[in-house]
Amino acid sequence: MERMSGPYVIRGSVSLPEAELMWRFSRSSGPGGQHVNTSDSQVELRFDLARTEALPAVWKERALQRLAARLVDGVVTVRASEHRSQWRNREVAAVRLASLLAEAAAPPPKPRRPTRIPRGINERRLREKKQRSQTKRGRSGRDWT
Repeated sequence: MERMSGPYVIRGSVSLPEAELMWRFSRSSGPGGQHVNTSDSQVELRFDLARTEALPAVWKERALQRLAARLVDGVVTVRASEHRSQWRNREVAAVRLASLLAEAAAPPPKPRRPTRIPRGINERRLREKKQRSQTKRGRSGRDWT
């Protein structure tokens, strides 16, 4: 069997450890013709987030907190069955897990610093509003006799 196209990089030099990935294969639902009942093409990839040593402590803490709803006993699970080939489903599942962990371990966004609108821009906006109002007022037929 060929090598996977990994390592699957989460971010920077941190990647998914091949030894900690637990794979499970089963028959995929949906169409597939004569091929469907003979191949286990659906892939379920499990990663023990609670016990892993591959992630920095800060990332691990963040990921555990953000993925709490998806975790079962500290294990995150990803499924892939969109391709007929088990190989491609493995690739999809691994990439999906890596991006899920990258998103979950990302630092929180910097808080927005409120800025004031420059006076000139505000005055121009009000001037244009007034002008538009005059234009529309001029369209009403009230003053015609």
